[in-house]
Amino acid sequence: MASATEDGDAAVAAEVLERGPGASYDMFVMMEDLLEKLKLLSYEEEAPLRSHNMRPPSRHYFALPINPGEQFYMFCTLAAWLINKAGHAFEQPQEYDDPNATISSILSELRSFGRTVDFPPSKLKTGYGEQACYVLDCLAEEALKRTSFAWERAAYPAEELEEEVVTEDDAELTLNKIEEVIAEEETDNEESCIDLNVLKAQTYKSDVTESKQEEILESTVDAAEWNLEVERVLPQLKVTIRTDNKDWRIHVDQMHQHQDGIESALKDTRGYLDKLRNEISRTLEKVSSREKYVNSQLEHLVQEYRSAQALLSEAKEKYQQGSGGVTERTRILSEITEELEKVKQEMEEKGNSMTDGAPLVKIKQALTKLKQETIQMDVRIGVVEHTLLQSKLKEKSNMTRDMHATVIPDSSIVGTY
Repeated sequence: MASATEDGDAAVAAEVLERGPGASYDMFVMMEDLLEKLKLLSYEEEAPLRSHNMRPPSRHYFALPINPGEQFYMFCTLAAWLINKAGHAFEQPQEYDDPNATISSILSELRSFGRTVDFPPSKLKTGYGEQACYVLDCLAEEALKRTSFAWERAAYPAEELEEEVVTEDDAELTLNKIEEVIAEEETDNEESCIDLNVLKAQTYKSDVTESKQEEILESTVDAAEWNLEVERVLPQLKVTIRTDNKDWRIHVDQMHQHQDGIESALKDTRGYLDKLRNEISRTLEKVSSREKYVNSQLEHLVQEYRSAQALLSEAKEKYQQGSGGVTERTRILSEITEELEKVKQEMEEKGNSMTDGAPLVKIKQALTKLKQETIQMDVRIGVVEHTLLQSKLKEKSNMTRDMHATVIPDSSIVGTY
């Protein structure tokens, strides 16, 4: 992950060096132009930003990383609005849509306008950067073309040129300014003496020539006094240029100095390193030769050790086989022991049941109970038989009574029937 990030940073740095040191600031200029174009399109009133609870972007909103998620959503919202403003139907993206699909749709619409896209779509996932500013700027230009907007030439106000009269005070001020500019210039730490008198004379002469003077100026200064004044002031006119550590010339000199120091140190260090390499190679050769000698002297011991290792491995194999047999016999012994315990337990139970008289007592008690129940059943059977006999006798007497109570019908009546 870190290597991929370093490669990306290196690629960006190489691109900046190729395009120039000011390439990293192009996005800020492009963002300011984009904001002006959005204002011309009345994006604050027409763009659906307030409906999504988003504030209008600032002048550096898409040029700096602030909140990638919010910036990407605002980028998609503005891009969709600008595409619709440019005359192409485009559905407003939602917050949970696939970002890859949204980006591909926006870039396809941008290509349909005839714009070139020479960067990968993944550059737009962050929602900020030069590519995001470029896409929105192109879409804003297409929207302005759709509204028939055209830039007009700037109208500058007419300025009245006034005649300025140059006085000696103005000349002195101009000279002071020139001295300050000369003092602020950067050189390679060399002291330079500038004849400010000549510069003063030239400046004064140019100012007098440019101004409209009706009279010819005549000098009333004596030449000898002028020369004396020049000799007196000359040591003070030597300007020492102050050096700035941020100057690229200083950095170049430092680079040359460091390069010379590295080369001089490298010569000595290379000799030490060569010497160390030779010593290490000799030591390695000695170690290898000593190793060969030791191996040759201990060859018979190594053979004995190998034979002992072989015997040990055979003994271990036999021990494993023997231990396997002992384990199997131990398992069989444990099974036989369990069966023997079961047999002993069964024999003990049978012996206890044979010597115990409790079952006989229980049998006698059961027989006595059966006899009692038999007697009770006999009594109940007798009662039932007696009841049955009584019912039969009663039924018989009823039948006899019914027979005697029957009336014989009249014969005349029977004949008619």
